[in-house]
Amino acid sequence: MYMFKYVMKRLGLMLFTFFIIFTMCFVLIKLLPIPTNALPGQDPEIVMRTLEGRGWITNIQEGKNGVWTYDRVPILVQYVDYFKRIITRGDFGIATTYGEYLNMNIWDVFKSHLPPTILINIYSTLIGVPIGLGLGILAALKKNKLPDQLINIFIILLISVPSIVRALILQYGLCFKLGWFPLTMSISNDYFSWEVFRSMIPAVFALCLGSIAGYARYTRAELSEVLTGEFMLLARTKGLTKRQSIFRHALRNSMVVIFPSILSEFISVLSGSLIIEKIFAINGVGGLYLNSITFQDYDFFMMLSGFYTLVSLVAGIVTDISYGFIDPRIRMGAK
Repeated sequence: MYMFKYVMKRLGLMLFTFFIIFTMCFVLIKLLPIPTNALPGQDPEIVMRTLEGRGWITNIQEGKNGVWTYDRVPILVQYVDYFKRIITRGDFGIATTYGEYLNMNIWDVFKSHLPPTILINIYSTLIGVPIGLGLGILAALKKNKLPDQLINIFIILLISVPSIVRALILQYGLCFKLGWFPLTMSISNDYFSWEVFRSMIPAVFALCLGSIAGYARYTRAELSEVLTGEFMLLARTKGLTKRQSIFRHALRNSMVVIFPSILSEFISVLSGSLIIEKIFAINGVGGLYLNSITFQDYDFFMMLSGFYTLVSLVAGIVTDISYGFIDPRIRMGAK
């Protein structure tokens, strides 16, 4: 019962936080100038009528010298209409200035770009988790010895170097100098073919290196603390070998902290792959987000901002809730 109340409370707070952030983004976006410039070969009247149809402007008039005038629709009216379209029709808008996807449904474009983003994050997690946990366990078991010192140096280097620098080094070394992988991701939509998977590997490595450092650091710190606990001494005195006490007790107790961090890392890494996708030309959500800012396509920007905000909030709530399921002794929400 305590867990149910806690989950409901956290979900309510998450939705409230999402609503506040989304509202702030909407208001700030609507305070910017409205992009009314027609693209080459595009009729200016079509641009104006499209914006009028989306509820942005009204009272459109064409001046004598070809200058169009209009009145802005009040922000509150736009806000209500925007949410009404989303709730009643699932309409997140159409691309108005994003040249490549002009007049296309934003939700359809988003769905078509989501698989590459999810796949590179799944692959990076599958690679990063076992390597990070293995290095952390080895460092904890060999604490203050040569393996621990070497692993700590490796972790510090990975944490200190920004992800964009790691990505560029991997791209230069593995793709350009050695030629093992293509410089950019394949444009094929067959995401489970060997060609596409091979083209994803540099981006996956660039993403998982940071995760490896985080997993190794958390595992070393938590396992080192658990190994010094009194219950470990009791386990040894009861006749368990060192290996048995480590695997049966130490690792199980340290996973209470480590496993939630794995869940949150997998979810939150979605919001951290923007630059990686841009560097390796991955046709994912990150490129859409950055280009929506470049093209000043406000409906695109709002939808993708909502997506990344929701991803960050879900990462936090999944981490908190998972503690209660991993260790029944933890009663989330109990006084």
